[in-house]
Amino acid sequence: MLTKSPALRVVLILFLSQFYLDAQAACSRTINAPVAPVGFSVIINGDNVTGIYPELFRSLSSKETCQFLFPAVPRARLELMFENGQADVLFPAIRTSKRDELGIFVPMIHTRSTLISLQSARPTIRNQQELLEQKNLKVVVVRGYDYGEAYQTIVAELSRQGRLILESDPVSVARVLKANVADVAIMAPYIFAGAVQGDARVEDLSDKMRIEAIPELPWSDSGIYLSKKSLTQDDRNTLQELFERAARSGMVWKGFLRYYKPEVLKEGNRQREFPKQGVVEK
Repeated sequence: MLTKSPALRVVLILFLSQFYLDAQAACSRTINAPVAPVGFSVIINGDNVTGIYPELFRSLSSKETCQFLFPAVPRARLELMFENGQADVLFPAIRTSKRDELGIFVPMIHTRSTLISLQSARPTIRNQQELLEQKNLKVVVVRGYDYGEAYQTIVAELSRQGRLILESDPVSVARVLKANVADVAIMAPYIFAGAVQGDARVEDLSDKMRIEAIPELPWSDSGIYLSKKSLTQDDRNTLQELFERAARSGMVWKGFLRYYKPEVLKEGNRQREFPKQGVVEK
C-alpha cells in the first residue's frame, strides 16, 4: 500500500531512484587492465588470460556491465604503464607509498615476500643482516616487483654488492635457481609455486621449495590499484565499489584456496578480515 504522506513518498521515490542507479552502475568505457604472469593469480597462455584475478574481473563484468581488456606485458612495463596513466588498474599489487600517489588501493588479501630456494643443507637465513653477509649467495628477483620499502632496501644493497640478478617473470626466476645461476629468490611463495606448477621446464621444483621468512619482510596488504590518472572519478567510484564488495565476499580468497595447496598459502598468504559495515577500521 502506498504511503499517504507526501514527505515519506518523496523519500521513498528518492531511495528507489538511488537503488535503481546503483543497480545500473557501469563503467563509461572498457577498462584497460594489462597483465603479467603472477603464479595462479594471473595465468597467460598465448592469447588466453586466466587465473584468480582475471576470473574475478570477468565475474564482475558479467554481473555489473564493466568490461575489461587484458593485454599481456612484462611486469616492469606494466608498472611503467600504470605510472604513466596508460593502465587503468594494477593487480595484484602490494600497497606501497609510491603506488598510493598514483592510484586508489582496494585491499584483497595479506601477503608477504620470503626467501625461496631449493632444499639444501645450507644454514637457515634468519634475518636481513645474515642474507647480506652471505656474499657467496646470488639473489634473483623479478624486475618490476615491489614489496615495499624494506624489500627495496635489500634489493638495492644486493645490487650494490653485485649479487643481484633481475629476471622478467617468475618462471625465469625458477629456471635460474634450477640452473644454479642464483641461490635464493625473493618473492611471495604462492607466486613461485604457481609459476613452477604451470611450466614443464621447472615443475619438478614444486616439491623442492625451501621457504624462509625474515622479519624485515613483513605481512602487507595486496590487492588492486585504480589509476588516478586515467580513470574518471565516476569510473573509479564504480570500480572501487565493485572490488570492495568482491573482497568482502571472500571471492579472491576462495580463488586462492581453489588454486593453491594449504602449505604454500600458510607461509605467504592470509585471508584479510574486513570490519563490519558501519565500523571504522583502525
